[in-house]
Amino acid sequence: MSKRQQVVQRESFRSMTPSQFFYEYREVAGFGSPSRALYQTVRELVENALDATDVHGILPEITLIIEQVPTHSTYYRVTVEDNGIGIQPQHVPYAFGQVLYSSKYRLRQARGRFGLGAKIAILYGQIKTGEPVEVYTAPIGSSRIYFFRLKIDIERNKPIVLARGEYPNPSGWHGTRVSVVVEGDWPRARQRIHEYIRRTAIAAPYANITFIDPDGNVTVYRRTIQKLPRQPHEVKPHPHGVDIELLKQLIRKSNARTLLELLVESFQGVGRKTAEAFLEWAGYDKDLDPHKLDDKRLERLSRKLREYPRFRPPSADALSPLGPEIIEAGLKTILKPEFVAAVTRRPKAYEGHPFIVEVGIAYGGEIPPSNEPILLRYANKIPLLYDEKSDVAWKVVDPRNFDWRNYLVVFPAPVAVLTHIASTKVPYKGVGKESVADVPEIEHELRNALREAARRLREYLLQKKREEEAKKRVVTFMKYTPEVAKSLATILKDYNVGEKDVREMLLSAMKRRLKIEDEKFARLVKGLEVNIEE
Repeated sequence: MSKRQQVVQRESFRSMTPSQFFYEYREVAGFGSPSRALYQTVRELVENALDATDVHGILPEITLIIEQVPTHSTYYRVTVEDNGIGIQPQHVPYAFGQVLYSSKYRLRQARGRFGLGAKIAILYGQIKTGEPVEVYTAPIGSSRIYFFRLKIDIERNKPIVLARGEYPNPSGWHGTRVSVVVEGDWPRARQRIHEYIRRTAIAAPYANITFIDPDGNVTVYRRTIQKLPRQPHEVKPHPHGVDIELLKQLIRKSNARTLLELLVESFQGVGRKTAEAFLEWAGYDKDLDPHKLDDKRLERLSRKLREYPRFRPPSADALSPLGPEIIEAGLKTILKPEFVAAVTRRPKAYEGHPFIVEVGIAYGGEIPPSNEPILLRYANKIPLLYDEKSDVAWKVVDPRNFDWRNYLVVFPAPVAVLTHIASTKVPYKGVGKESVADVPEIEHELRNALREAARRLREYLLQKKREEEAKKRVVTFMKYTPEVAKSLATILKDYNVGEKDVREMLLSAMKRRLKIEDEKFARLVKGLEVNIEE
């Protein structure tokens, strides 16, 4: 044994609450710098406002106000008001003062799923400025408006209610108004935040959005369509998405006395016959008590559920795609293109999670030409602005991977592509939710949707090319029509055929030869006559 004294260092262990974790590592949620934090605060509050409206069948009225705090040049008050369903007063302290407390922990599509969102913005504002969050809310039908001023007890992950009150609601207003002060960098965040609101308006042309920025600019996006996306409905889990822990949870909540009963009552698309067929295939006794399964047998059961090939595909009832009509309306309103087409693919699944892919293409008009497609990425209706080149959508639309020339698009070209992934579990690459992972099933659907929309663009460009060629021929024809008509009228004067009659016959023959519609041909000829006269 060495004569040197042995020094034994002992590790100290402690636990962390969720709020402590995000206090220490707020960068993972997108709050790594003042400019990014201001942008992320806007994003989280606006997404909450939209989820409180359109998901519940309400045409959104959203107001966003960013104000510089007079006493601190880097402090900004961000306020978002909606006309949504409101929040019951007993839930308000926890909804805004407890990390990982949410109404969204259900198997249906929502813009947010982590239970973080506004609470991380509130936490960030609290640790940077010391200011509490202020909340006004009124549930639908409430005769009262409720007010709260809150902070978060970081060590206990509990709300601290600093003040509360309630007021009469004579106008019948319903919705929520949230106001939080954060440290930010408006000059650096300005362009990103304006672009985020613009892209939100593209995906939500059914919303009225008013944005007042710290410079005093007022930007208003008016509703251009009354149609809302279909409402998502909560569904049961699919067998292909099961794991050991989910099985344990389902068994704990279930009163099923047999494995057969558990499968029928706990999973979507599994009836008695399907359950019996699976149990026979997997080698299980249908009368086995699920509460007696140990971890080893649960692992085998979960694996067999994932492997069984004859379960129905996951239900799309939990999803809320935008739909071609809404996508086209949004692209037309904001981008003002000459052509637009949108495609919504049929529901598919990855690892037991249903998803729907949508793609819109806008071309020409006021879209500026660029050396690559302008990509507008969305996931569960959320605009994704950061990490574009690491997203699966960019991998699909990248001219190095997609031959745009097959569709008559040669860069630089005025083309924008909108991609939307709707799913109960979008495979984001990080907590910041800014890029989607390269899941093969999703990439395949994106590529097919892009091809389908691009084929429609190709048809339009071919038709446009034919019309331009026809126009050139008509221009040439119109140059000589007066002299030809005059000469023929002289030859045919004995038959009472005038110059005007000859001209009409020549134009009719030209229209038939070029196969141009009557109305379109008439507009073309009229326009050329005006030019000739001028």
